[in-house]
Amino acid sequence: MTKPRKLLVSTSDTPYYHCLSRCVRRAFLCGTDSVNGQSYEHRRQWVEERIRLLSSLFAIDICAYAVMSNHYHIVVKLNSSESWTDTDVLDRWLTLYKGPLLVQRYRQGEVLSAAEKTTVSDIIEVWRQRLQSLSWFMKSLNEPIARMANAEDHCSGHFWESRFKSQALLTEEALLTCMAYVDLNPIRAGMASTPETSDHTSLKERIQPRFSLAEAIKNQALPGNCNTSAKPLLAFEGRLTQRKPQPGLGFSLSDYLQLVGWTGRAIRNDKSGSIPTNLPPILARLHIPPHQWLGDSQHFEKIVHRRFRKSA
Repeated sequence: MTKPRKLLVSTSDTPYYHCLSRCVRRAFLCGTDSVNGQSYEHRRQWVEERIRLLSSLFAIDICAYAVMSNHYHIVVKLNSSESWTDTDVLDRWLTLYKGPLLVQRYRQGEVLSAAEKTTVSDIIEVWRQRLQSLSWFMKSLNEPIARMANAEDHCSGHFWESRFKSQALLTEEALLTCMAYVDLNPIRAGMASTPETSDHTSLKERIQPRFSLAEAIKNQALPGNCNTSAKPLLAFEGRLTQRKPQPGLGFSLSDYLQLVGWTGRAIRNDKSGSIPTNLPPILARLHIPPHQWLGDSQHFEKIVHRRFRKSA
């Protein structure tokens, strides 16, 4: 029996989650349909723009993502929106949705009664909670993409096969393994030969930043304009440390790029399990055996439920 997402997501236990959405009946989200030859490659840009746009509006950071042919992966960090002012909340939410007439009157500076002001405050508080909710983030991501794809295909009905899947990442090892698993998805699928040529992935965006919030708002035909700036992907904050929490990812970008490059070269169909000699030092610091890392980074979704448990 399925459980409400609020019972599955606990930011007190972990702020990091791996989410996955797949097209219904494994239909083509993007790429080229092998049956009719039609290309849907442009939809990958829809998803990537929407991910980055929502991250700039929500209190949610993006650690990694990869948009594939019929599904996408995303690794997120949940934050708090409590420090935002009421104006911040209104600007962010009304960029995505029109909002009720009462809120529009409030924003236009009309004089409201005490009861109306209380109602506006209650609405803002609801929106504040939604802007830090993983469920609302994924809803705001999946629903518009489904509508755009159905309109293009001249059809109706479900576009995504089910509600999104989420996995809590309880340890630094789990977070690092999941990020590498996501960034290497196009290589394992034969869609790219190197990480830096993997289109519509977080790794390529880190190497060649090109996201424009203004352009994304225009392309997505949103009802409002946002006063906030585009939020970059969650930053790397240097070497791993157990002494205090890191505001960003607790390892350096150079270490991560070396690790992903090393793993990508080791994952080869013609030489299964081959180990290059230039072992990245990040594995030594985490005490992860090379053979274990290669297995975990290729089969993360299969082993996450029996591995990566937080120690008591």
